[in-house]
Amino acid sequence: MKKRDLILVAILTILIAFMDISGIPSTLFVSITVADIDPIYFALMVNFLIIGAIAFLYLRFLCPEWKLGLGKDGLSDGLKKYGILGVAVALAGFVAFLVGLLPFDKHPSIAKVIVEGVVYYVGVAIVEELYVRGLLLNFIEKLFDGKKHATLIAVTLSSIVLGVGHVFGTLGQPILVIVSKAVWTVGMGIFFGTVYKKTGNLWVPIIFHFLVNVGALPYQFSTLQGYADLTLYIIVPIYIVLGAYSLYELQKPVATKDWSN
Repeated sequence: MKKRDLILVAILTILIAFMDISGIPSTLFVSITVADIDPIYFALMVNFLIIGAIAFLYLRFLCPEWKLGLGKDGLSDGLKKYGILGVAVALAGFVAFLVGLLPFDKHPSIAKVIVEGVVYYVGVAIVEELYVRGLLLNFIEKLFDGKKHATLIAVTLSSIVLGVGHVFGTLGQPILVIVSKAVWTVGMGIFFGTVYKKTGNLWVPIIFHFLVNVGALPYQFSTLQGYADLTLYIIVPIYIVLGAYSLYELQKPVATKDWSN
């Protein structure tokens, strides 16, 4: 991989991360009001489309050799091998949120639940997996190219970055919440990263990421903004075990293939 390509990919990764976290530019001009849906969701979804367009054109014309793994290779096998685990983790998260939020004290419209609790997370899953796994993880792996544990380092570091990024949303909450959010996000990231590198297909972690996010659907029916202790007691151990299993799985040899877009 040419140094020029690595620099260009680093720039794109930072740009997408900034756009994803800040909501810029769409939050500056998009204001759509429908029923009781928070207008910010429409702005963020438009931003996802802008990010997708930028990433497509950028990689197509500036880094055509950069492979994300958005083709069919590895998708079917990946879902067969890791699908049950991915669904189980998503369901566990749903149950953890559900028991922590009961009894519900909010009554949203069906439109609000669908848009904020499902549709929005399609964009979240695609964009976050694009720049965290497709760009950042591969970038780090190429930086350590030739090292014995290049993939392990890349999966771990990219997961830590994801974990730190999610901590900002919990600032001001109890330390238990902040630490728990960081730990479970890192564990989740290691799982997604492992699945990605073992299958060579970015759609597999995108699908799992979407399912995990939709598992937070009970929040649509609650005014609670943080996390109940009971939820943390359930979900954190699950992701610690999942992260440990994923690191073990990552060390297993995998048949080499030339994954392409």
